[in-house]
Amino acid sequence: MFFLAFAAALVGVTMALQMGLNANFLADDLELTGRQVGFLESYRESCGIIALGVLAVLAGLAEPLVGAAMLMLLAAGLSGYFFVRDYAWVIMMSMVWSQGLHVWMPLPNSMAMALAEPGREGHRLGQIRGAGAAGFAAGLLLALGLTMLSVKIRPMYLIAAGASVLAAAMCLGIPRKIKTPGPRFVFKRKYGLFYVLNFLEGWRKQIFVAFAGYLLVHEYDTPLETILILYASVQAAGFVAFPIVGKIIDRIGERRILLFYYASLTLFFVGYATIRVPGILYAVFVVDNAFFVFGMSLQTYAGRIAPKSELTPTLSMGVATNHVAAVLMPLVGGILWKAFGYEWTFLIGAFAAAASVAVVAVWVPRKLQPQGADGQPTNT
Repeated sequence: MFFLAFAAALVGVTMALQMGLNANFLADDLELTGRQVGFLESYRESCGIIALGVLAVLAGLAEPLVGAAMLMLLAAGLSGYFFVRDYAWVIMMSMVWSQGLHVWMPLPNSMAMALAEPGREGHRLGQIRGAGAAGFAAGLLLALGLTMLSVKIRPMYLIAAGASVLAAAMCLGIPRKIKTPGPRFVFKRKYGLFYVLNFLEGWRKQIFVAFAGYLLVHEYDTPLETILILYASVQAAGFVAFPIVGKIIDRIGERRILLFYYASLTLFFVGYATIRVPGILYAVFVVDNAFFVFGMSLQTYAGRIAPKSELTPTLSMGVATNHVAAVLMPLVGGILWKAFGYEWTFLIGAFAAAASVAVVAVWVPRKLQPQGADGQPTNT
């Protein structure tokens, strides 16, 4: 578990630099429009769908080795940002690092739950997420310090790539007995609700990832230092919250967590569309981002309905359905931004979050028990 946590922390450093720098890099350095940002995110998120095929081809290999290879790909793409000069080049480099990231994404979850003691999956998953949040916060503080020393954005991407290389090295210390057994693809009717929730989550999440930071920079001229401080505030909260929320999920179940999560997100997206005071928008941005901690209940939900032999392929299919939405949403959001203004981009996020509330309220059982020996969940 130590090497997995260390790898997660280093990936957190990498993604802190990528996410913290992204809005200012696109809006100020490359001077992209809202529509161009939407199309860029759509191309990048298409890698989430391709990731399912990559994992299928690599099924049966040791997951730590697969993770190490993907983190090297992540490093290669981010280092390419140092040389970016035009829109086509940034699209190409984004797809390189994004492919590595998206194949990596389900692996920490499946490895953490494979290493967890029975009945403590949420707790262990929370610990790994907490390590990632700590690394993310450290990466943001690093970026903030470098910015105050007048280091430009592009060299910081080389530092991000270096952290990813170190994370790949940490993967080599994780037990290689963790593999992806069983079927290469898992697409079953009994997991249909999990797929639907991941689709709605992808639609909702991508509005934040593609447009929330861009809104603050493009519409309100938010400087890089402020963006980094906002992200650092989020991750400081996440470091404390991830293990706590993991224990709460184990205790009260996924249904109530998801209802609270999606109802809150509906309000946040309405806030982006209607609030015009930068200080209040900053607060919405921080709280909205911090609430991502509750999204891990989707992974623990999968762990309760799928046997271990199908867990990683099921999580991967969840990532794929999530990214079908993540590909479509930036296209729609970018077109709406240009045609009607940014308000409508965020209002469709509110719609997706509200739809998620309805789906959870109607179909998610009040209590889910761990898998039995026959691979079937026991609901009460």
